[in-house]
Amino acid sequence: MKQQLTLIFFILIGFSFQNKNSLAQSRNFTAIRAGVYFDQPIREWDGFGFNYVESAHFVDKNISKEAERAKRWWNEQHPGKDFFIQEYGGFSLLDEKEKDEVIELVFGEDGLKPGVVKMFLDAHHQKEPGGPFDHETSTSYMREFVKRGLKVTRDRGADFQIITTLYGPPGFMTKQKVDRGRDLDPAMKEDLALYMIDWVRFLKEKDGLPVRYLSLHNEGEDWTRWNQEGHTDWFGHDFNLYWPPAQVNEFVKYMPKMMKKYGLEDVGITNGEPSNWYRFVGWGYADFLANDKEAVKNLGLITTHGFYNGIYGTWFGEHNSYPNDILRKQRPELHTWVTSTSWANMDASFVKQIHGNIYTSKVNAIIPWAGIQRPAHWVGGDPNPGNAIQVNEDGNYQVRKGYYFYKQASCAGQPGMKVVRTFAMNSEIAVIGFAQDRTKNTDSFIVVNTSGEKVKKVTVEIHGSKYKQFEAFRTVDAEGYDADRYKAIGTFNVSDGAVDIEMLPGSVVTFFGK
Repeated sequence: MKQQLTLIFFILIGFSFQNKNSLAQSRNFTAIRAGVYFDQPIREWDGFGFNYVESAHFVDKNISKEAERAKRWWNEQHPGKDFFIQEYGGFSLLDEKEKDEVIELVFGEDGLKPGVVKMFLDAHHQKEPGGPFDHETSTSYMREFVKRGLKVTRDRGADFQIITTLYGPPGFMTKQKVDRGRDLDPAMKEDLALYMIDWVRFLKEKDGLPVRYLSLHNEGEDWTRWNQEGHTDWFGHDFNLYWPPAQVNEFVKYMPKMMKKYGLEDVGITNGEPSNWYRFVGWGYADFLANDKEAVKNLGLITTHGFYNGIYGTWFGEHNSYPNDILRKQRPELHTWVTSTSWANMDASFVKQIHGNIYTSKVNAIIPWAGIQRPAHWVGGDPNPGNAIQVNEDGNYQVRKGYYFYKQASCAGQPGMKVVRTFAMNSEIAVIGFAQDRTKNTDSFIVVNTSGEKVKKVTVEIHGSKYKQFEAFRTVDAEGYDADRYKAIGTFNVSDGAVDIEMLPGSVVTFFGK
């Protein structure tokens, strides 16, 4: 008993000492207490990503329900033109100098430095069953962007992984026999498999691109996008296909054998990409997958979109770790990537959503929706218009504030680092931490102030880092404050085990060990 009391005494003394190091609840209750535990890693980090979208739509001006709106949009955006070839990324409008500038902005040493890249497989790579594949016509600018980016990335001694996602198959593979028909024709199962396989082989063998994963679908859970006959009533629609849970499981089990047959055993298959975490869970996909042991065994990567909407309704989308929890119970080594997510208002709330995907949903990588966009080429107007870089029809581009807010996160969380435990005792403050682990990067952490009105003093406890100084960069978007854009704001000393920072409204500050 005496020994137990002695142990309890020293434990209490330890807590007392820890509290003193916490600076009496953060400088005597004048600041928000927060912390980063670099010695408590919770997950491997594969990196932040980038997505170039070239061909995403089929355009039909003659859908009677939408004909007037379709023709009005067509004439406003493409006056005097009889046809529309989509090139949504906008690289086609830039000269060589501008292309080099954009590539440096994204992949260069002072750029976003993505660790993962997403490439779409659209529906226009084959005209008829058994016909030849044309992988170049509808993908030339996307592939140019990625190839140039890969060279710049490798020139600075880094690399990235590629995931390629089926947007939708050619119309002849559907029961409806039209572009963006709802249902896969069962007789076309092998044809669809070969359609995906030939594309992956093309990227790897002809373009020399490091494709690591093949994803089955883009928002294929959303059966409501079609009418009862399986046709669309929307004049400008994505190349989607409806993927019921049983079909997802079937292909997760079927594809690895087919891929091995064609020399692609090093490419993992994913479950496809539901619209958000809620649909992944609530619409049954996670449980269907987890209850099929063969499917779980064949899974190479867990994927979903991470669009967030906290309001209940059609587009409700929370952050949720249930799919990861039940699948990793069987396969603890599985990684998870969010392969599309909104840029929100391209502000601090965007980085807070990144925090939610990392700490609530427990992911290993995040790729936002199209990082470079040409607005005139999203049919009907893009419902997610935020981005990093915008290309206008006059051939000029602009770097938008979304770029800088994203840079606050992407430069800190480089591939091979570890996500570490953090906390912040205020709901308008969020902290994201990455330990350098065995990489050449330094320990880093990000502090987010989602309040658009209040300056918030924050004391961030630093645990388990060798660094005694941190260099800081800030991006701000709030009325009445200078619009800092990844601005260097000085070096902060670790004083009594903590860093003190005044967080301006709507600001994000990233700290790098120095």
